[in-house]
Amino acid sequence: MSKILLADDEKGLVTMMKHYFELSGYQVLTACCGAEALKQAARQPDIILLDINMPDIDGLTVCQRIREHISCPILFLTARVETSDTIRGFQAGADDYITKPFDLDELGARVAAHLRREDRKQGQSVLRFFGDMAIDYTKHKLTIGNTQIALSKIEFGIVELLSVNPGQVFDRDRIYDIVWGLEGGGNSDTIMEHIRKIRAKFSACTMHNYIETVWGVGYKWNG
Repeated sequence: MSKILLADDEKGLVTMMKHYFELSGYQVLTACCGAEALKQAARQPDIILLDINMPDIDGLTVCQRIREHISCPILFLTARVETSDTIRGFQAGADDYITKPFDLDELGARVAAHLRREDRKQGQSVLRFFGDMAIDYTKHKLTIGNTQIALSKIEFGIVELLSVNPGQVFDRDRIYDIVWGLEGGGNSDTIMEHIRKIRAKFSACTMHNYIETVWGVGYKWNG
């Protein structure tokens, strides 16, 4: 069953498309704003229908943010027909344009055609978005904005442990046991130094404090 993400601030349109694609056998994800579209994109849809004019984060920006990490087809839904807008969309990473108003059967045919050209069954990445940060856990890759942050194996292990458990507090001994495992030959005091280095690398690109110290207890992820 193919998974489709429908992102549009017109709730009536989203409801109509959701009903149509569910009847056609798709698993449907929905979003009514750009921030929600980013969250839903982390669920690895096979194709995305993305409105350009959305509140908070427009579709062009959403497309640019996710395109480096997600290879699935992205089809823009838009009332805009100017050539300049079309060019901007393709430059942002779109694969196709659907102009509103559209025929649902034509839309369904376009979606099916794009999916037929895709072979996304191999090597899908597991990733999450936290504001301007994107973490690809499969490729051990972390970016903030357009900047890739170089992390050592241990540093990435700490980030992975905390970020997949946002809000959960881990003390130094627990972090050491999980990240180092049987390979550990030192002690948990090294955790403080590793987290200091991670924070320094993050601070070069963002003011947000992703790793929060819970005094007297340990550390937690502040996404």
